[in-house]
Amino acid sequence: MKVKTKLTLLALLATGAFSTLSAHAAEVVQRGGTLVYGRYADSNFLEPVLNESNNDIWILSNLYDTLLLPTDDGKGIKPGLATAWKLSDDGKSLTITLRPDTKFSDGTPITAQDVKWSLERAAKPGNGVWQFLVSAIDNVSISDPHTVVVHLSHPDPAILSALTVFNTAIMPEKQFEAEPGATDHDKAAAFAEHPVGSGPFILKSWQHNSTMTLVRNPYYWAKGADGKALPYLDSIKFEIVPDDATRILKLQSGELDGAEFIPYSRVKELQGNASLNMKLFPSTRVEVGSVNARPEIDGKPNPLANPKVREALNYATDKDGIIQLVTFGIGKPMTSFMSTSTPLNSGTKPLYPVDVEKAQALMKEAGYPNGFTTSMNILAGNEDSLSIATGLQQMWSQIGVKLTINQMDNATLNANFRKGNFSTRIGPWTDDIADPNEITSYYAYSKNIQALHSGWKSDKLDQLFEASQKETDPAKRKEEYKEIQDIYNSTGPTIPLYESSYPVALKKDVQGFVQIPLGNNIFTSTWLKK
Repeated sequence: MKVKTKLTLLALLATGAFSTLSAHAAEVVQRGGTLVYGRYADSNFLEPVLNESNNDIWILSNLYDTLLLPTDDGKGIKPGLATAWKLSDDGKSLTITLRPDTKFSDGTPITAQDVKWSLERAAKPGNGVWQFLVSAIDNVSISDPHTVVVHLSHPDPAILSALTVFNTAIMPEKQFEAEPGATDHDKAAAFAEHPVGSGPFILKSWQHNSTMTLVRNPYYWAKGADGKALPYLDSIKFEIVPDDATRILKLQSGELDGAEFIPYSRVKELQGNASLNMKLFPSTRVEVGSVNARPEIDGKPNPLANPKVREALNYATDKDGIIQLVTFGIGKPMTSFMSTSTPLNSGTKPLYPVDVEKAQALMKEAGYPNGFTTSMNILAGNEDSLSIATGLQQMWSQIGVKLTINQMDNATLNANFRKGNFSTRIGPWTDDIADPNEITSYYAYSKNIQALHSGWKSDKLDQLFEASQKETDPAKRKEEYKEIQDIYNSTGPTIPLYESSYPVALKKDVQGFVQIPLGNNIFTSTWLKK
């Protein structure tokens, strides 16, 4: 490498072209144009702290920026709105150097006060289901205009990773507080309709359940491979196309430049299409059947509350059969409730090999020798979910369980889930942090959302999780997470089905798009080859 070239590389890295350079150094990037991207469902709430759904989360990283950013492999961290950070020897304070001269998308400067306010708001008890990720933050002090100190109530082994997560996005205090409403939630709802962030794009228009258009943020701080400000695209137009077959037809006809969540049944076909790149991005995605474990549903005794019944359903489920039926061999069996890509996964073998005789015996022990009738909520128009539900309907009939399938639009599906208004449901999970604490809090910790809104609870698991949040000894934390997984995998409210990649199809002229293992759709360095 020539000295001049080496210096250029270092300069680009210093200005923020972290992954862009390696991806595009071989050819000259082209700027401009609109990417039209097909989504399976619309977002609901474009505000970082109080959201819950992946449909929101995977858009947020394009509108808002965090102090630290996840690396493209989802395992590490890199500079974002912060350029440097240092943890104190006692692990109870974190000094952060802010990137100079950054601005929000409305052109106002990002200040140390905005950083302080944003982090303290995210850490406020009760502020969103992800608050636990930064619950160790006691307060934030400002040393000078470019330095803040995050003071922790206790050492937190995951605090750096937590500062890459959407709910720690830096927001403009004055603009947010000026919104109408008496409560934080009221202001957040108003702010979400016209968000002001510091990410690569700005929300231009949004016709709910139809289209959403983002345009480039002229104040974005990162530079591309050509030394100019990112992003390369002028705009992104998201079209909401819930039906899988229609989404693929629009892609094949050229109406879309890309489409997410391609059914696995169509992957091989699209891999053979010369005009498309059929991508299978590595992921932390798991697909599970979640089960309402409350003693009663709608005032009637709930058979699913019995752990022996849940165990029976697991043994009656042919996981390998589901993997072949739905993913055509692309998926793999789960070894724990978390993916094998999630740090501290302790699984060594697939959970619950199919054993119908054992399942029948468990049903008899539970007092349901002749089975019972229950239902499953799934997303309407989603081929994979329907295939899973249909497969389970047949498999569970072998132990007398009659399953009714309820297809719902995404908003209704999620609303019923959050209210605990379901018997069983199909749903995916993707980590947003390179740590097991997020999925554990969501799936297993009863004090967050009642363990997947299921009503399931283990006092021992809750204690272990709370201890793990403060444990800085890696070996001890590993032991805690093994015990957490042993408890949940044996008695928890899920039917673990499979883990799989993200199937995304793109036209050949789409370059530089990536969906990282944490799920984020990264359009920052995407460009269209003309």
